Amino acid sequence: MAPSSNDDQGYYSDFDEEDGLVELDSDDEIASGGKLRFQVLTEDAVRAIQEDRIASVADLIQVPPAFAAVVLRHCNWSPMVVQDRWFSDEQRVRDAVGLPSTGVVPVALKRNDAPVTCALCFDEHAVGKMRSAGCAHLYCCECWRGYLRAAVEDGARSLSLRCPDPSCSLAVVRDLVHDVADDEDRQRYDRFALRSYVEENKKMRWCPSPGCALAVDGEQCGDQVDVLCSCGHGFCILCTEEPHRPVACDTVRKWMEKNSSESETTNWVLANAKHCPKCRRPIEKNSGCNHMRCGSPCHHQFCWICLGPWEEHLTGNYNCNRYVAADDSTFRRQQAKASLDRYLHYYERWAAHEVSRHKAREDMFELESTLAALGGAAAEESRTQIGFLMDAYTQILHGRRMLRWTYAYGFYASGAKLTLLECLQGEAEASLERLHDFAEIERNSAEMYFDGGGSYFKELARLTKQAANYFESMAEAFQTDLA
Repeated sequence: MAPSSNDDQGYYSDFDEEDGLVELDSDDEIASGGKLRFQVLTEDAVRAIQEDRIASVADLIQVPPAFAAVVLRHCNWSPMVVQDRWFSDEQRVRDAVGLPSTGVVPVALKRNDAPVTCALCFDEHAVGKMRSAGCAHLYCCECWRGYLRAAVEDGARSLSLRCPDPSCSLAVVRDLVHDVADDEDRQRYDRFALRSYVEENKKMRWCPSPGCALAVDGEQCGDQVDVLCSCGHGFCILCTEEPHRPVACDTVRKWMEKNSSESETTNWVLANAKHCPKCRRPIEKNSGCNHMRCGSPCHHQFCWICLGPWEEHLTGNYNCNRYVAADDSTFRRQQAKASLDRYLHYYERWAAHEVSRHKAREDMFELESTLAALGGAAAEESRTQIGFLMDAYTQILHGRRMLRWTYAYGFYASGAKLTLLECLQGEAEASLERLHDFAEIERNSAEMYFDGGGSYFKELARLTKQAANYFESMAEAFQTDLA
């Protein structure tokens, strides 16, 4: 049975306060098959890993750690890339990052051993009061301090700083910065260096949730890209958008841009209340399932999304997910403008699944609260029963999110891909509606608690497994882009 969780993901987390590491084993919607691992890191943990990697590379290429950090950053913090480039063409790497020629051991800073006039302020300074980036261009500490202050105010570009002399390309590295900069500029420089390790690493991202300072390391995720921060925020580690399995990041980007450009008109259309197709009474959706029941005396049952009779959704002819071109009828003209009709078809279903998912998540939180409050002799049996419901709601949350993004994919699909998508999507969506309807309507029934609930929970488990199979088949098809 699914564990309780933050948000809607069923993760087991194990937080180690000593090293700031959280390991999350994914076994639900963020996984694309099998148990996959990624790490959630505090800033201190990121810093420790960064320093360890710098030390390792410094030993590998035989340069001081401050210069190893510059080389690593040039190679997107990948030791494998450093090894490949350094031993293939060492001089080329040295030239690119500002190290002296091959055979020369780089020096982070030099001091003057005799009184020297600063080339910037033209004041003469005593022995040991001047600094250089390992070259012959010596400047006083005050001029260095101003140079570094201007650099850190320019942001992360300060990590690529070179000697102030226009003819010199030697890198200004961390050791020199720490020696001459004031405390505030030193801290800002170190902050840029820390953030660089995550932002320039292809398999790491800072959590995009507002106020969260954690990073997620997906280096061991393989093809998995959807991850979950320990703050409860899930996102794609490649594009930082919300998890969108099984759809590719490029499709998500195009779809979000499309939504932004069409949002004003779309929101105007979707803001209008829907009416019962039979009696035309205004209907407000107050539950997650798309199975609607009009009140007395009508009692008409219909689908919230397509407004078709609900009995048609219970047969093998389920086609709510299929786009049908608009005709010239008055009804279609009232639903949307003709130029937006196809877009609205996909957008409304994309948005509706998120609304249903949000309501299902609230129901799941309610179940968790009920589970936590249970006590007495009947508590164990009740926990078992609620556990079956938790499994069902975990699958519902999984399915709603997947279906949401398959509609974004469908907007751009055509031909055989669209036909296959509609087939897989229709089967998965019909199974999910059956499961959600069954879980949502029946879970409040007292009967399921007092007769042992055997038949109810047996059917619930069957519907949960059936839905999981449909969605796994759809995910497998997306691995080959529905080819």
